[in-house]
Amino acid sequence: MPNVELIRATAEERPILENLLELYIHDFSEFHTVALGADGRFRYPDLGLYWLEPERHPFLARMDGDLAGFALVRKVTSIDGNKAVWDMAEFFVVRGMRRRGIGTELAQAVWAQFPGAWQVRVMQSNQRAQLFWANAVAKQMGAPIQPVLVEKDGQLWSVFSFESSGGPLHIA
Repeated sequence: MPNVELIRATAEERPILENLLELYIHDFSEFHTVALGADGRFRYPDLGLYWLEPERHPFLARMDGDLAGFALVRKVTSIDGNKAVWDMAEFFVVRGMRRRGIGTELAQAVWAQFPGAWQVRVMQSNQRAQLFWANAVAKQMGAPIQPVLVEKDGQLWSVFSFESSGGPLHIA
């Protein structure tokens, strides 16, 4: 089994996250219209906030020491507006390392670091992500859970909601 690490990204590692975000946004553009800048680059305007706001947390992922992806976590108001929850704002595993269980292991590592209420939002149009998150959450929960369908800004999302105790997860 490969050694998978979740490492809090420092401000000095921001350029690494910017590079990985280019790959992520390129992949994401298959499901959502994303503007490509005149310089041929995508932009993630909120990235700098992950080192300025205490409720945002940037992570890099490594497998056997090699860069494997990232996770951006933030505290937000739940999709139903009723409570503060941890949100998997962005999550990415590079293509060459997918389908090995690395993504699930990384998601579990993130959930373990932030006990409490969680939500994971997934675009309905991204079927591979739908399947990945359904399986990752089910593995943690010990059983599948049904996401809630939500429309926001004309886009349909599946939202998985659950509680993390910092260890095994329980349905919220």
